[in-house]
Amino acid sequence: MAGVEALGLVAGGVYMLVKALTGSPGDLTGALTGAVTLVALGLIPLAAARGLWLCRSWSRGPAVITQILALPVAWQMLQANSAMIPAGAVLGVLAVTGLVLLVNPATTEALGIRRPGQNTP
Repeated sequence: MAGVEALGLVAGGVYMLVKALTGSPGDLTGALTGAVTLVALGLIPLAAARGLWLCRSWSRGPAVITQILALPVAWQMLQANSAMIPAGAVLGVLAVTGLVLLVNPATTEALGIRRPGQNTP
């Protein structure tokens, strides 16, 4: 899930960058800043996705934070009166599913994260 969200952020940033450079945005600096910000924000869940793939315990924290931050974004997208509503629904489902999977005991065990009161083997 984190990888899909990362790719979405990076793709959105690249799209904004291409649009800013080839189109005629009213504020080129603002468009470029937004594009670079989206690409940079995409690197966080991308690193978390790679860490989860490699079963690194550190990766769960950034992945959980990414899912939590996606929830209000999805909510705002659902409030729009445009084509953003389906995208908001997809983002919301991805975020909730990602959170459920990240806090699942099987994930915790696979990542080698000890629960409170759990003895080391």
